Amino acid sequence: MYQNTPSRRTTRLTRRGRLVLIATGAVVAGTAVAVPLLSLESDEDAKPTSLVIPEGWRASQIYDAVDKVLARPAGTTKKALVKANLKLPNDAEGNPEGYLFPATYPLDEKTTPESLLSFMADTANQKFNGAPIAAGAQRNAMNVYQAVTIASIVQAEAATKADMGKVARVIFNRLERGMPLQMDSTINYALGRSTLRTTEADTRIDSPYNSYQRMGLPPTPIDSPGEEAVRAAITPTPGDWLYFVTVKPGDTRFTANYEEHLRNVAEFNSHQKGGSSPAAQSSQPAQPAK
Repeated sequence: MYQNTPSRRTTRLTRRGRLVLIATGAVVAGTAVAVPLLSLESDEDAKPTSLVIPEGWRASQIYDAVDKVLARPAGTTKKALVKANLKLPNDAEGNPEGYLFPATYPLDEKTTPESLLSFMADTANQKFNGAPIAAGAQRNAMNVYQAVTIASIVQAEAATKADMGKVARVIFNRLERGMPLQMDSTINYALGRSTLRTTEADTRIDSPYNSYQRMGLPPTPIDSPGEEAVRAAITPTPGDWLYFVTVKPGDTRFTANYEEHLRNVAEFNSHQKGGSSPAAQSSQPAQPAK
């Protein structure tokens, strides 16, 4: 969420069995109960055959999902990072955030946390290091890791896929003008939460992910972006927008005019007070633009 508002705001998943019966009617009647019970038992014993990682999940969410699907104690997958020896960009400094690619991964008896993490990172490298992404990043005067970082913000901020290119353009425009990004999604990442409501106090936290106080991009991606978000990051929609806010579901407004943005934010706050449910993600300012 891009935020750049006044300090006063309304805070925003059969197995088939067959019984051959040579018996009397009474035995047959009893079997009618036994069949479904056998089927239920088979279903309960069945193990998952795949793991789906949704777009926009953070590494912490992925670790928890792997622990659960492989029936490992909580924290096992995170600890497995050292043994996994993932292939990551130098800029990542060993942090796999953004490089655990969202996709469906097959599971079998030999699957381990290390093998799953490696599969995810290898998939990300295959997707991100191809000519289109690398060339697109270079075209925008950045490296692939920076493009993935921007894509992760786009993934978190855009209310719809159609808005991704515009959100990416806001990021580029603000970077080019030496303006702080002021994205609520980076604050949420720093605080380990997900919310539409960011207070002025939140924007004062001491964190390298505080894009209200720190200039430029956050030090790492903030989630696992999908292919649409990455494409948006290297081919942002043309425009002069500097601000955006999702006033209500399906209504995200982009503008280059701060006063117009404040009016849009006021309308967002009005919908919040009225009990309207905001979009899955929206952006609005928490303090005046500098």
